[in-house]
Amino acid sequence: MESYESERLSAAQTAAMRRSMATGRGALSRRSLLRASGAGVFAAGGAGLLGACGIPPAKRENGAAASDDHSDTEKRLTFSNWTEYMDTSEDGKTRPTLAAFTKRTGIAVKYTEDINDNVEFFGKIQPQLAAGQDTGRDLINVTDWLAARMIRLGWVQKLDASLLPHAYANLSQQFRSPDWDPGRAYSYPWTGIPAVIAYNVKATGGRKVDSMTQLLDDPTLKGRVSLLTEMRDTVGLTLLDMGKSPEKVTDADYDAAIGRLQKAVDKKQIRRFTGNDYTSDLDKGDIAACVAWAGDLIQLQAGNPDIRFSVPAAGYMTATDNLLVPAQARHRKNATRLIDYYYELPVAAQLAAYINYVTPVAGVAPELAKIDPELAKNPLIIPDEAMAAKSHSFRSLSSEEETAYEEKFAKLIGA
Repeated sequence: MESYESERLSAAQTAAMRRSMATGRGALSRRSLLRASGAGVFAAGGAGLLGACGIPPAKRENGAAASDDHSDTEKRLTFSNWTEYMDTSEDGKTRPTLAAFTKRTGIAVKYTEDINDNVEFFGKIQPQLAAGQDTGRDLINVTDWLAARMIRLGWVQKLDASLLPHAYANLSQQFRSPDWDPGRAYSYPWTGIPAVIAYNVKATGGRKVDSMTQLLDDPTLKGRVSLLTEMRDTVGLTLLDMGKSPEKVTDADYDAAIGRLQKAVDKKQIRRFTGNDYTSDLDKGDIAACVAWAGDLIQLQAGNPDIRFSVPAAGYMTATDNLLVPAQARHRKNATRLIDYYYELPVAAQLAAYINYVTPVAGVAPELAKIDPELAKNPLIIPDEAMAAKSHSFRSLSSEEETAYEEKFAKLIGA
């Protein structure tokens, strides 16, 4: 059996995660831009915990064995989530959808917002998972790369499909079968996080920007372009623009994309590589066009009518945050019922109206329109069929591949 030593993070992987947690995807404001100012800080020692060695994973090939489930006699569950990632009443005292779940089922939910970034959170639960112990949590919400790692290590319980009728029926097609969890046997997405192109129409002189070709080659944008420090988003969009598939990227494809980006750097087309600190420059017009996250744009557009976005004809990149039941959780059945609850259309609409991220629940638009007609029309919350068809995800990388790819990307961006 492969040891946990193989999961040790390289220096390149650790540096990439530090960037992500400081200003990147990991610091994305789950609903507000405020988290970028400090809540998403990489925890000292987090990478060390991720890289702990010598502890064998349990049942890597088939996931965690089902734990003894106490759901029928203990009508409760514990749910760990990100901050600002759940609907809240106007007075901030209640969480309406959770309260309604408890009223209907009798299952009390201990809801904790104890996830500030993926690495820090994994550092909290890794010792128990490695020792085959209960983490004290029945449901967690982590980003796709960490979900993939936990499934690979055998630290996630397989979900009971019979308890997921709404989730199975209503899961959007674009999220149904990631390569790290084919058929969603172990996870269901909470939200999608798209990376698209954004531009300030005043700064571009009224011109639309809708391709990576423009970002990398248009001389009228020289020195006024920013790209993301998230490798999968920046390189993924470049691959798509080159006619390559991020889902099937080869070493040669990757090197070609890095080469194309390097040419843009060398001719000073790109002003800088950023995390979500691009928002201020885009708002002011110092950056004319950039690669941006949809969750930021909804809020920027609310205050600045000059902010626009476009979906490249070649496609765009999407990450996900995902619900998982950890190994040895005491209330697997209760947690699974909560997952399914958030795929009921009225509940999904209420959540989407509050957090303003891409909902993974198909058919929710009519319910969302009852709450906010404008949000129901926003493709950054509910992608239409054409937009959903353009969504792509970077394929899962082995530890060796990720090290090599991150080292090349770090050299490109000067990290």
